[in-house]
Amino acid sequence: MDYGTYRGIYTLILLVLFLGIVYFAYSKNRKDDFEDIGASILDDEDIKKDVNSEIDNSPRKKESSNDND
Repeated sequence: MDYGTYRGIYTLILLVLFLGIVYFAYSKNRKDDFEDIGASILDDEDIKKDVNSEIDNSPRKKESSNDND
C-alpha cells in the first residue's frame, strides 16, 4: 500500500465520521433534547442556582471561614 491509499482511507474515515455527526445532530430523536438545551439558556432559575452555588463555593468564603477557626 502506498501513501495515496493511506490518504484515501483516512479521507473515507473522516467522511464517515462527519456524516455520523451530522446524522446525530439532525436526527428527529435528538430534536427535543436540543430544543430543551436551547431553551435552558433563557431559564432564570438555573442561572440563580448556578450563581448561588458559585458564591457558596468561592475561595474567599472558604478563606474567611478558615480565618475564624
